[in-house]
Amino acid sequence: MEPIQILVVDDDKEIAELVEIHLVGDGYQVSKAYDAKEALDILHREDIKLVILDIMMPGIDGLNLCKKIRETSTIPIIMLSAKSSDLDKIIGLSTGADDYVVKPFNPLELTARVKSQLRRYTKFNPNSYEEKVDKEIQIRNLIINKENHKVISYDKEVKLTPIEFDILYLLANNAGRVFSTDEIFERVWNEKMYEANNTVMVHIRRLREKIEMDSRDAQIIKTVWGVGYKIEK
Repeated sequence: MEPIQILVVDDDKEIAELVEIHLVGDGYQVSKAYDAKEALDILHREDIKLVILDIMMPGIDGLNLCKKIRETSTIPIIMLSAKSSDLDKIIGLSTGADDYVVKPFNPLELTARVKSQLRRYTKFNPNSYEEKVDKEIQIRNLIINKENHKVISYDKEVKLTPIEFDILYLLANNAGRVFSTDEIFERVWNEKMYEANNTVMVHIRRLREKIEMDSRDAQIIKTVWGVGYKIEK
């Protein structure tokens, strides 16, 4: 089996090389880019399965590059940034990133997050070796097919990232049940939430923008104030 190829985009060559060393040590193949143009060229010609993306770069920054990638691809994107405030994380995740890691980072934590994102991506890749589950959920104007990762909302197919799909499937597969943000995080990201953050809120907002007729008047994903989120049966 060909090694999984990861693209590291960072104008700081020392950081890019540090990340490469740890990823190669875990058996991944790594391509490096030091600006957005070079990154897009690599994405166009190589079979990249995940992108690790620095936010602060000259020219086209990481936020705009993330938006550009999301126009054509749902591969996992992990953002790296020295900015650590909740607002910075919200902005980063709102552009389409699946995860956000603050610099300075522990390389072992970063590689663990890479593995987590790739497990989720591989699960929905049609070429995956994993056993497929032929299961379709239909709730009012929503159809979710777990086998092919296809979602139809109001008779229109919508493209979701693996994280967005996992959240939607969790809520739809447990229709009527309310999930707290902590529980959604722990079930979808498969790790404990140790401090309050807005990660789940941002992904719910992005989901609503994609599947609701009017994201300001959500009819599919309901907010239960002070408790969490649910999808009605």
